[in-house]
This record gives sequence, structure tokens and C-alpha cells, in this order.
Amino acid sequence: MNGTRLRPTAGILARVPGLPAALTAVLSLLVVASTVRYVDAHGIGDRAGWVLGGAVLLVITYAAYSFTAASPWRGRIWLGLVVAMWFGLVLMAPSFAWCAVPLCFVALRVLPFTAACVLIAAMVATVIAAWMSMSGRFDPTIVAGPVSVAVLAVAAYRALEREAAVRQALLDELREAEGDLADAQHQAGVQAERARLSRDIHDSVAQGLSSINLLLQAAQQGWTTHPAAARDHVSQAALTARDGLDEVRRVVRDLAPAELEDSAGAGVPAAMRRAAAETAGQAGLDIRVLVSGTPVPVAPAVATALLRTARGALANVVEHAAARTTVITLTYQPDAVVLDVRDDGVGFDPAGLGPARGSYRGRGLDGIRRRVELLGGRLVVESAPGDGAALAVTIPLEPES
Repeated sequence: MNGTRLRPTAGILARVPGLPAALTAVLSLLVVASTVRYVDAHGIGDRAGWVLGGAVLLVITYAAYSFTAASPWRGRIWLGLVVAMWFGLVLMAPSFAWCAVPLCFVALRVLPFTAACVLIAAMVATVIAAWMSMSGRFDPTIVAGPVSVAVLAVAAYRALEREAAVRQALLDELREAEGDLADAQHQAGVQAERARLSRDIHDSVAQGLSSINLLLQAAQQGWTTHPAAARDHVSQAALTARDGLDEVRRVVRDLAPAELEDSAGAGVPAAMRRAAAETAGQAGLDIRVLVSGTPVPVAPAVATALLRTARGALANVVEHAAARTTVITLTYQPDAVVLDVRDDGVGFDPAGLGPARGSYRGRGLDGIRRRVELLGGRLVVESAPGDGAALAVTIPLEPES
């Protein structure tokens, strides 16, 4: 508890279910037993009316007030009246001294600990004096008995009180920790969503914007010499822009790419071929898609990751590699699916790319790595300046339920 000292307060056990009712029942039983004993021993004498009236008034006063729901000062006034009645009964009939046992617990519940101990000591002294006057001689057991009972009652109650205080402190710390954990989870969720949007936009929308840029450049160059071809390029750019807008909406809603809607996981090779053909037509690249093994249905998240990884890799090739040929290989293994993207471009130094460098391509590779790792997979990049580049993604293969 971070070294904080516990300071038990009065009434810390006031919420214990059933304890007030138990104390009321015990006190009532002891009052009845003491009254019967007095009448049996002394009969209906001069003080019998006072004893019977005091006993009834004590029970009514005690039962008529709920100290667990009262304010502290009202509870202390009520306890003072109950104890005063008890003092009067003990002076008239020492057998009522046994009622001090439940009243000790009541005092510990209502009063601060020090004040409760003072009151209990006064009650013990009253019990000893009453019993000594009744026996007419000094008896060590009359002194040791009440003192021992009082000490045990106070010690037991104090132990319960401390245990309750420790438990309450632990519960408070647990609630605080749960609040901190909820805040941390919220922040982690926000960061994860931002990372997802960054990856998906880079590997889908960015490729479309790059294609639009190439098409518009081609249209601008042939606007006067080849107007028909320029118009085709502009039409294709507009179509790509509409597809890009639709893809942005799908990314925001965290949906799978449109190419996978009808074919699900089993259509990943076909979706790869369509994406490759689109990029090849726009960028003038020779892109081939090879499939090794038998295609099997995969989970939508895996299919989406494969297609968006391929798109992101192709966008990097078009923008950075200056390549002529790119080969995409999709390999289905018994326990995994592997995507390889190889190009014969200018290559690069993988160690020099990453988020810290601020490179567009570096951020794309980092986004691919994070997406794959979320699915339990891994990314391997091999390249060297002037020697092309190869990207290999391996994702565990779990058949879709």
C-alpha cells in the first residue's frame, strides 16, 4: 500500500450484514434472562417495578434506534442513554452486568477507538463493583473474569477492524488500478487504430494516388499529339480516384478490400492478379503473379493483409525501384502462406530505412511488418543498392471456420 499507514475509523464494520440484528438479539436475550433471574431471586418486591420497567425501556430504546444509519453525534447520544439505563439496572440488579458484552461491541462500533476503550473500562469497573457488593467479599475471579472478557472483546474487534481497513485499502487501490488500466487500454486502442489507418492508407489509397499521378502525367504529355489517348488516361484516372474514395471508406470502416468481398479467402490469387494487372497497366511494368501449392480458404484478416501487403509493395516498386519486372509469388504451405514480391530495380539498403528516417518507403515497410506481426507472421526484406529487392511475408495458415 505504498507505505501508507492505516488509521482505522469508528464504524468500519458498520456495514457487516447481520451484525446489528445479532447484537440486538443477544442484548434482548440477556435482559430477559437477567430479569427472570432477579424476579426468581427477589420476587415482586419494592424494586421489582423499577427493574422490570428499566429492562423494558432498555430493550425498547436499544431496538428503536438504528445506529448503523445514524449520524455520529446522534449515535453517541443514543449510546449514552442506553449505557445510562444499563448502569441503573446494574446498580439495582448485578445480574444485568452480562449485558455489558454486547454493549462493548456497540461502543466499539459507534465511538472512536480510544473513547470506546474508556467507556468499556468504566463498564468493567461497574460490573466488578456490583458483583463484589453482591458477594460481600473480595474474589479474584470477579476481577479477572470481566477484565479478561473485555480485553478479548476489544482485541478481537480491533483485529477485525484492522483487517477490514486493510481490505478496504486494497479495494481502493484495485479500483484505482482498474481506472488506470482502462485509461491505458483506451490510449493503446487509439494508437492501434491510428497505426491501422496509416498502414491501410499507405498500402491501398497511396497506390491509387500514385497511379492517378502517372495517368495525369501521361495525359498531359500527349494532350495535343494524342488527344484520344490522353482522354483515356484522364478517364482511367477518374475511375481510379473513385475506387480510391471507396477504399478510403472501407479502410475507415475496417472492411476487407472490395476484391475480396465475393471470393473471401479462397480468391486471394485472383485478387492479386487483378491488382497486378491494374498496376502494370498504369505504370507500364511487367508484373507476373505465380501461385505455388493449392490455394485454400484463409481468414479474412489474413487475406486482407496479403492483398494490402502486395499493393503496398507494388506502390513502392512503382515509386522508388525504377524496375522493369516484378514477380509476385503466393505459396501455400501446410501451415502457412508466403507472399514474395521481387523486382529488378535499383535496390536499397534495408538497414537504412525505417520510421525514424522519415522515408515514405520506410514507413510502408514498417506498416507491413506491424500488420503481419499482428497475425503472428514475419517479414523479411532482402536488397542491396543496384541489385533489386525482395520482400517475403509469412503468415500462419489457419483455415477459416
